[in-house]
Amino acid sequence: MAVKYQDYYEILGVTRDANQEQIHAAYRKLARKYHPDINKSSDAEDKFKRIGEAYEVLRDPEKRKRYDTLGDNWKTGQDFTPPPGWDFFNFGQGVKSRTGSRRGGNGFDFQFFGDSGESPFSGFSDFFETLFGGGTVGFDGSGGDRQGGTRSQALRGQDQEAEITIPLEEAFRGTKRSVSLETMIPAYAGTPAAGAPGAGGRTRRETKTLEVKIPVGTTDGQRLRLRGQGGRTSGRGTPGDLYLRVRIAPHPIYRLTGHDLELDAPVTPWEAALGARIDVPIIGGKASVKLQPGTQSGQRLRLRGKGFPKKSGGHGDLYVRIRIEVPKNLSSRERQLFEELAKTSAFHPRRW
Repeated sequence: MAVKYQDYYEILGVTRDANQEQIHAAYRKLARKYHPDINKSSDAEDKFKRIGEAYEVLRDPEKRKRYDTLGDNWKTGQDFTPPPGWDFFNFGQGVKSRTGSRRGGNGFDFQFFGDSGESPFSGFSDFFETLFGGGTVGFDGSGGDRQGGTRSQALRGQDQEAEITIPLEEAFRGTKRSVSLETMIPAYAGTPAAGAPGAGGRTRRETKTLEVKIPVGTTDGQRLRLRGQGGRTSGRGTPGDLYLRVRIAPHPIYRLTGHDLELDAPVTPWEAALGARIDVPIIGGKASVKLQPGTQSGQRLRLRGKGFPKKSGGHGDLYVRIRIEVPKNLSSRERQLFEELAKTSAFHPRRW
């Protein structure tokens, strides 16, 4: 049977040699743009489904390789008939949606895109089902796979992704956070027991609160995997996982790069010129830093082991960047001393 060819690369707006990071970024951008809860245009839902279908194929190396064997000479919308002998595999993992978006407020409330509660193959095109299977997993036409199981039993819930922002000090020491998540509970394929999720045959929303442990030394952008806390699936499939990406809020003093910390230390002209010992803050205390005579503005001093904790043990380093500041409002005596210094000093920093 001829079906309409789908150019998944064109749908996501990526080239055929795009890497997984580029494919994932393109999907997230388009999924947010065309999600029906955000985009109210008449064709948003259809575009959202096509985007999800394209991502389902291109994110999976096995599916992508199989799709690429068709070549790149097809045009979107052309009639397509599978080559002789074409057979499809049991991919059975479903769509892994990683398009979680954080909603506003002071708490943590997440809405997951792509978690419609339907079978992952529901709404996919005839082209997809022709290549990878739709209503059946095998060729026996019974809806069962070759091992005799049902498709709903084999499916796994969608993996999901969300973000949480925490202060730097909490990432330094480790902490626990309560995170509220809003997701969809799909209707079961059969008739569930009274009170079971999905009872009554309808998909419903559910809000759950998780106690999440943030390990010591969690760095910005690190992902935490919460097994079994992702999307649910109809039937007896196992839930997917939740990937919680940790963001560290900007700090008024420190800048974090990997496991190293950096801060600016303002010093007076005479401290820099004559040398001095100054105190600088470290998380949980302070450290003493010695300035050599003639210290320059912008110079960095390194304090080993005073940075961010590492999983392997130990800490990164703390870098103290010197910033020479001059007084804005001079007393009469200060002005007199500076004028005297200007008359007697032979120092001339400008070489031109």
